[in-house]
Amino acid sequence: MFYFLADAVHYGDPGTGVLILTVVYTLCAALTAVPVGVLSDRSGRRKGFVVLCSLVMAAAALLLALLHTWPSALAAAAVLGAEYGVHLAVDQALVAQVLPEAADRAKDLGIINIANSGPQVLALALASPVIAHLGGYTGLYAAAALVTLLGGLLVGRVRGVD
Repeated sequence: MFYFLADAVHYGDPGTGVLILTVVYTLCAALTAVPVGVLSDRSGRRKGFVVLCSLVMAAAALLLALLHTWPSALAAAAVLGAEYGVHLAVDQALVAQVLPEAADRAKDLGIINIANSGPQVLALALASPVIAHLGGYTGLYAAAALVTLLGGLLVGRVRGVD
């Protein structure tokens, strides 16, 4: 995000910009996590929320792909934060609900943690060639939107949970 703000948005102080976006993102995540978690628990539904999250996240990524402005970055941070709050509450509940054996839960959750952390480690290595050779930040965020939509579609294949 620092480089996006510096190179594409031309924000005067990208370090401060990242800080502001992080605060907006975090506040929006905090505002959605608990109420949507309660709603999901009461309805017993998980997949619909996760699929909705992927659609919203893809829309925010497309916003970043198409508009390289400070207001669009702020809007994307708010939308992504709100989505992430929903994701934190509902995705973990979905995962816990479909774990196969109680005796293997610690191992299974460890694998899930690696699956969640791995993309964060690989993101920089994957983002650099996309930015350099596949359309800059527009290509990067468009690819993120596409991968997010694919992930949302794959959640529909999860069995044993609504």
